[in-house]
Parts: sequence; C-alpha cells; structure tokens
Amino acid sequence: MSISSANPPADHPDSDGWQATRAETTVATQIQPREEDEVEAEGSDIGRQINANQRELFVSCDPAEAMQQQFDHLRPEYIALHDIGTQSSRKLLAGVAAASGRSVQKLVIRRQGYGTSLATLEFIDFPAGKQSLRIYTTEVDADTVARHELARVLLSYSRLGVIMVGDMPPHLMNSLFEPLHEAMIKNNWHNRHMLLLPLAASSALSGHGTDLGRGTGVNVRTTPQVTRPADAWSFISGTWNRLREHIHTETGTALPALPGANSRASGTAAAPVNTLAGGLVTAPAPLAMKPMPTVRSAEPRGADTPLTRYVNQLIELTGMVSVGIFDVATGQGLLHAGARPSADELGQHGAALLAAMTQASRALGMGHALPEAAITLGTHHLLLRAVPHHPGLALHVVLDKTHANLTLARLQIMRMDSVLDAAAAP
Repeated sequence: MSISSANPPADHPDSDGWQATRAETTVATQIQPREEDEVEAEGSDIGRQINANQRELFVSCDPAEAMQQQFDHLRPEYIALHDIGTQSSRKLLAGVAAASGRSVQKLVIRRQGYGTSLATLEFIDFPAGKQSLRIYTTEVDADTVARHELARVLLSYSRLGVIMVGDMPPHLMNSLFEPLHEAMIKNNWHNRHMLLLPLAASSALSGHGTDLGRGTGVNVRTTPQVTRPADAWSFISGTWNRLREHIHTETGTALPALPGANSRASGTAAAPVNTLAGGLVTAPAPLAMKPMPTVRSAEPRGADTPLTRYVNQLIELTGMVSVGIFDVATGQGLLHAGARPSADELGQHGAALLAAMTQASRALGMGHALPEAAITLGTHHLLLRAVPHHPGLALHVVLDKTHANLTLARLQIMRMDSVLDAAAAP
C-alpha cells in the first residue's frame, strides 16, 4: 500500500474545504511530525518520539498493515531477528545493546482515538552520521495473530533476515519452516538475504535452509552452530558488512557498518568523519563491546528424570509443537519441550482452562476429578490432562492440525504413560 500525495488537485480551486485533505482519508496510518521534528528534519522515522527510548505510532488499521505502510513510505535499512523453535532474539538484542552501551528502544503501536496499545516492538539503532541501521526483534508483544503478521512484515522488508533456530525434532522443524516458505512465495516479499543461526546441533537444518530459499530468489545461508551470544553477533555483523560492501559495489548505495563482536573503543570515540565530500556516508565511531549477557541456546533438557524423559518423548510425536508440565494450583511451568507457547504460557493458560472446567463440573454435580480436555482451534489442537503418578501436575500440549491426528495423538500420549508407570512401580 502506498501513501498518496496530500496535495489537492490543481484544476479544482473551488473544491470543498475537506477536499484539500481528501488524500489523507485514504491512508490508515499518517505520520504526524512535531514542530521540533520538522525543524530537525526528523521525518524519516516511524512514529513520534515521546521519550529517549520510546516512540508511539497511532493507527486506524491492523499493526502489521500500519508497519507495511511505514516501510513502503520510508524504505528504512534494518535487520530483523526472528525465532523458530526458541525465544532468543529478544535476549540477543538486549545483549547487543548492553555490549555496545546502547538502550533497547520500543515502538508502541496504539489505536487512533482510543490510545489502546495494539503491539510493542523492540529495536536498537546503530547511527552513522546521517544514516542509521536498526535491528528489530520479531518477538513482539501483541496478540497471536498480530504477532505473526508483524513478524512476517518485519522479515519481508528487512535488508537482512536472521533466523535463530532452536533445538527441535526434524518433523517439527519442517512444520515451522513451511509457513515461512509459503509467505516468501505468495506475498510481496522484499527481503533477499537470510541467515540461519542454529542454536543446537542439527544435520537437517542445512536442507531446510536450501528448501526455504527454493523458488523465492532469497539467498539463504546456514552458519555453524552458535553457542555464545558473541558467536551469533559475529556471524550477523560479518554477514551484514559483507552484504553492504557488495551492495555498494553493485549499486553505489552506501549502508552503515556494524561493529564486530571483538570491537574495542580506544579512549574517547572520535567524531564521525565524512568519507565523501558533502556526502551522507560516514565512518561510525568504534563501539566498546562489553561482555554480553548469557543467552540460552535452547531450554535445557535438565536431569534425566522420568518426567523429563516423558516430555522429551512426547515432543517427538508427529505434529507436536509444544509440550509443558505445570503446577495446577499455581500455573507455574515446570518442564517444557518444543517451540512456543513457552512453559509459563502453557502453565498459566492451562491452569485457567482446568479451573473453568473444574468449576463447571462441580456446578453440574459431576465430581471433583481433574478434567481431561481436547480443544480444537483454528490451526492447532490443545490437549490437557493430569500427569499420571504426580498429583497436582498437569500436561498441556499443542498440536499442529495439518500434521497431527487428534484421536491418534491422544492414544499415543496415553501409551507414553508407561514411562511414568514404570518409574512408579515398586
């Protein structure tokens, strides 16, 4: 969607007063710069700055559509960090911010006229003179539909898309990569460079990377396994800096550079120096890279207990997306395997569902036993049941409808009870 000119037609000088702003009524999201923004020529960013680390964008459409309009209008240069089978991109972003002495910033998208928060995006900026390179995480605070759509838009318009891939069985990896590949083929996909960062050893990922790029025109590269945040940043910055050199050679377009993982500032950073007389390209000041906070590459499998074996065997079932064991009384997640939802999300919402069903059972005079439930949603199934031989604990699993047979999955889960039956036997 493009942003139309706000100039009134020249051949209708006597049009009604509202005619002068007619074009604005066709735009769902309008940039409204403040006076100081106009003075500083700061019309090249999304939304309105409300403090040092936060911007606001008021919209009258869905957040993803609003961001797409902004990207179409501003054409910003940025890198998008995305997660598949892990929740590490936001942690990496925080680590890079801490290492470079920067703050993680937020863009809050609000409903026009109400102020209701629809989504919150996090990012950091690497300024270089009059240019700036932004790094977004697609781990957005929003409802499920908005989060998925925003992730798609952020990846689609990025100059470099970085996908952090967690530890998961091959069948689950396939089901999680398929929607991304479909989006790259069917939608107006602008991105042409993707980097896959495996956080766990996986012989299948390279093949998935090849399949991901097939028929899309996107160059997909898979790195060796990364075990430290500094390793991840080294691959990202190295890939970006090679990409910017290639783009500069091919098109003459100059993009900001990124500091490497081992960059050190020597004393006080000097002011940027123009590399081209009167040009916009500047050399960024060196950044002091402090030690990054630890980022877990994947959720630890923990000690080899019966419950751990139970969870790890369940996630291997066909179509299984996420498995969690939680405390029914508190909703606290205790064990987890697979992708999102996380252990805490499965625990909190699983406990709420069980509480509602238990209350209904009591009100109908049907007893106090912990319910067992199978729930079918738009694209997934949910299963909730008590964990055998562990009073007070419950199992909450998420299955992909396109790959899982609900009846068969319930039978397979019941057969897995043998793992706990054997452990409980005298």
